Amino acid sequence: MTGKLIYAGVALDRVAVARRDDTWIAERLADPEARIVPVWRDFNLIAANAGAGGTPGAVLIAAAEAGQVLAAAAEVAILGLENATAYFAADLSGLDEAAAGRLADGGEFRDLRQVGALMRGPEAALLAYARGLMYWHRRHRFCGVCGEPTDSQYGGHVRRCRNAAEPHEHFPRTDPAVIMLVTHDDLDGGGPAALLGRQSRWPDGMYSTLAGFVEPGESLEEAVAREVREETGVAVADVRYQASQPWPFPSSLMLGFRARAVTTGIDVDQRELQDARWFRPGEVRAFGEWGTAPPGAKRLPRKDSIARWLVEGWLAEVGA
Repeated sequence: MTGKLIYAGVALDRVAVARRDDTWIAERLADPEARIVPVWRDFNLIAANAGAGGTPGAVLIAAAEAGQVLAAAAEVAILGLENATAYFAADLSGLDEAAAGRLADGGEFRDLRQVGALMRGPEAALLAYARGLMYWHRRHRFCGVCGEPTDSQYGGHVRRCRNAAEPHEHFPRTDPAVIMLVTHDDLDGGGPAALLGRQSRWPDGMYSTLAGFVEPGESLEEAVAREVREETGVAVADVRYQASQPWPFPSSLMLGFRARAVTTGIDVDQRELQDARWFRPGEVRAFGEWGTAPPGAKRLPRKDSIARWLVEGWLAEVGA
């Protein structure tokens, strides 16, 4: 397969046992060398020219200089340790845009998807981790069982409600979604082809792999076959796991698969897709880039996505 997936590979020890100790957490946060990863309304703090050649980089604020950030944060959660250095996410979403900008420490809050593919892998993964955890906190202020307010516990990795009779614990949520490249080795006697589709809300001309959420009582392989059949009418076999990618946009884990088509006729479910087609390798190689292709041109998925990774792996496999 092709290179490493962006947003995967967080280079931290997540300290699952130690983060239950409030005293230990406080000591790490008091360390002036600790690093704070600010998040504002699902945007990460980016320094546009932080790396060589203008590569976007993360702005990580030393705890010794982060007093105002920590004071303004609605939530602070430990992300983990790198050697002896602790990393914390801090949610500034309660601030308006101007106030958040004043705390940006020379950077700007940007959508990670705009810059993630250009960043160093570990930095993109760290920012995705912080974004996903802070998103979960903002959407679990109240207990889904009894409606009582919830409080952050265990260094920001659990929320416990204030129900005195029966407190309920809630853990960070990740929604499993399958994403699959369906291929045929010799479509209509003309060689290999891949099944790609597009949704109407996507940028003009963009085609990508099929995807969908896993339903209760369903295996991953069953979810792959069901989603392909529902969206395109194509039946598949030989469903094979490839890789997974954290996708905190807002809270998914993308589970990548390849599958072999056993039927080739397409019947698009217009509620799910605008279009789906079989494409030859040469056609896919002629696609433009997301965001830069001219009007009317077909476009590849974003470079930071596992969809793109699956497509590029197939192109490398089938060769010229």
